[in-house]
Amino acid sequence: MTRPPGAASLLSLTAVLAAALTLTGCGGRATTHHKPGTTHQEATGSSGTLLPAKDEGGHRLRELPAADAPTVRAEARPDPEGGWNVHLTVERFRFTPESTGGAALPGRGHARLLVDGRETARLYGPWGYVPPGAHTLTVRLHADDHTAWAVAGTPVQATVRLDGTPTTSAPTGPRPADTGRTVTLTIKGTTVEPPPSRIELKKGERVTLRVTGDRADTVHVHGYDRELPLTPGAPTTLTLTADRTGLFEVETHESGLVLTQLVVR
Repeated sequence: MTRPPGAASLLSLTAVLAAALTLTGCGGRATTHHKPGTTHQEATGSSGTLLPAKDEGGHRLRELPAADAPTVRAEARPDPEGGWNVHLTVERFRFTPESTGGAALPGRGHARLLVDGRETARLYGPWGYVPPGAHTLTVRLHADDHTAWAVAGTPVQATVRLDGTPTTSAPTGPRPADTGRTVTLTIKGTTVEPPPSRIELKKGERVTLRVTGDRADTVHVHGYDRELPLTPGAPTTLTLTADRTGLFEVETHESGLVLTQLVVR
């Protein structure tokens, strides 16, 4: 059978178009990367609860129930040539460098290293290195969209003290049995009940602020950069671990009321 001129080229082009449609249509490989013009955190909102609070690096916290959240344990050993070799043990989590910048999917992401409170590196696998001179290492787990996984308002992380001896840390996330202290506050107009006072806490102690206001506002815990939106008449809670020493005021943004002060020793 004789094909008309150009038929072979037309058939080849049709095959290429069909293959392209197969790859880009419903049968193609799924991708978690966000669309141009959207931020990482706009790429998804269905995994966990995106909190208004942020960590030191400006990454918003993404809350999960403790039973579903990942955990991390960090071990640091001196390197023969100086510095520290770090090994991470994770549960309910896997490193996904191929989808960094995409949607936040439970149990996926990367880790960030904070040396003496400053973020210095990301880890896309269980091994890392910390240069000499460091004193404290914190390892924090992040989702692919760069939000920080959290439980009860606290990032999922582990902290290691680098003091010259091999050491292993347990996760610093809250334990289900450790309920800590609860402080109940009520705002009526410009009055706070009970009246503002100082709450003494030990470093590492957990505290839950249960606040009810009569107008829309935002509660801010200074020094911890934690925020709690208020809905009129509805009690809302914020739980944090007092892992920094000093005096920290808790106040409202709009009305400028000092609700209480946290003294951590």
